[in-house]
Amino acid sequence: MDKKASEYFDDVIISARSTFEDVEYNIDTTPERAILQIRGKYGLYQLFITELFSDDIRKYRYYILNGNRVEAGFDNAPDPRAIRLRHGKIGREYVGKHIPHLHLNDKTAIELTEEMTFSDFVQWLKENIIMDKNT
Repeated sequence: MDKKASEYFDDVIISARSTFEDVEYNIDTTPERAILQIRGKYGLYQLFITELFSDDIRKYRYYILNGNRVEAGFDNAPDPRAIRLRHGKIGREYVGKHIPHLHLNDKTAIELTEEMTFSDFVQWLKENIIMDKNT
């Protein structure tokens, strides 16, 4: 695994363990890519986090679930709805383009965002998701 990805993964795991409960993680590496997957809890919410480094490309997914409902989900996948929001249309020239975006309301709404890091996600989570301290 690339040193930059390894150091980033270490920082993410340390932060996750200090911020969330019941943190479990898995790292899967090949010479071509490195993937970190984290599961944890934030009050009543389940968190599913994926970080992928491949060929100098960083992909991510940060999802917050309440039961089976997606409360919020950040990713930078080539989502057709995000492509249409960014470029006004879906065309061949945009196939495979990674567009940072946020899914809301059980993925029925979508907003464009800036590129996110794990620390950006934690900050957003603390500012936007109220955690019941009694859970």
